[in-house]
Amino acid sequence: MGANNSSKTPVFDENEDVNFNHFEILRAIGKGSFGKVCIVQKKDTKKMYAMKYMNKQKCVERNEVRNVFKELHIMQGLEHPFLVNLWYSFQDEEDMFMVVDLLLGGDLRYHLQQNMLFSEDSVKLFICELALALDYLKSRHIIHRDIKPDNILLDEQGHVHITDFNIAALMSNDTKITSVAGTKPYMAPEMFFPRGHISYSYAVDWWSLGITAYELLKGRRPYHIHSSSAANDIIQVFHTATVTYPSSWSLEMVSLLHKFLEPNPEDRFCQLSDIQDFPYLADVNWDAALHKQLLPEFTPTKGRLNCDPTFELEEMILESKPLHKKKKRLAKKVKGTGKGNATQNGHLQQHLDTVEKDFMVFNREKLRREHNEMQEQLTVAQSKDEEEDGRNNNLVVQP
Repeated sequence: MGANNSSKTPVFDENEDVNFNHFEILRAIGKGSFGKVCIVQKKDTKKMYAMKYMNKQKCVERNEVRNVFKELHIMQGLEHPFLVNLWYSFQDEEDMFMVVDLLLGGDLRYHLQQNMLFSEDSVKLFICELALALDYLKSRHIIHRDIKPDNILLDEQGHVHITDFNIAALMSNDTKITSVAGTKPYMAPEMFFPRGHISYSYAVDWWSLGITAYELLKGRRPYHIHSSSAANDIIQVFHTATVTYPSSWSLEMVSLLHKFLEPNPEDRFCQLSDIQDFPYLADVNWDAALHKQLLPEFTPTKGRLNCDPTFELEEMILESKPLHKKKKRLAKKVKGTGKGNATQNGHLQQHLDTVEKDFMVFNREKLRREHNEMQEQLTVAQSKDEEEDGRNNNLVVQP
């Protein structure tokens, strides 16, 4: 998919906004409800990223713009070792772009589909790392609302990273959320009933963590709930079903899962201190875990993409507006029309204009550079002050 490599590294003005031309497109690796994902390389630094791109017109037509903007707003304020962090966001005439950490280990759904069953030690470390991420999100007043294997990516060493914040909720003054969103098999009981009085908080993410951990160990979920299941049927399942645990699992792991899969959110484990105080995790060095110094037992296969290869074929063969032909396509459109924007239905064009105006540009690299420059200036100023104080203290008053 990518263009020909040039031996000469391009130089971009560091004050210039990052845009599509700053990246080389290498290959497609995924797609979701909000867009597609490809691997890119930033031309000047040679750093590799994942680029998510969302067609503006489709987002407007599907009424998804608000969620895209909310995800951007949330991700611009986050940075954590166990999240997929945002580096850049920008737009062009056709698409909105989010450039994020590249995780080459694949998502946990992919590995489950390869019939991978994870050991207790692997799942124990996943739980610790995900708990650290959820604790961080809570400190930022965020409920993810879609914790599941599909949204947990592995890096090359096997550490987990939470992705996909497009249905995350921002909490306000610890008031509970009443809108329902998520993937049904992973949603907590309080997201279904009592009918008409639904309210929930951070505990729903910890229920989803428990469902995910169970699935990673057994290859299937503890409850027979599907995305197509009706809410009444799901409520019935929660009232009648009993979760079974294989006899081969340790009593400690079973006991921990019980704490996550507690139907009453008041009694459920739903904060980091809960599991840090749990005997099964008493041997965990949490500082080492936070700094990725605990080695995962499962390491993704290196030298290959841990994802479905059909994404590449779909992008090249089926996509009507493939990303790797964008530059030529937009140039041709400008030449043919004499302007950048194609003539659209008036109502649609109005929405597209609003998207362009309200889009939030972000550049973490630039923010870091500005922060470092400010720190250097403060250090220099502090040194000068100390030097001046030293000279003043050494003044000798003549009699």
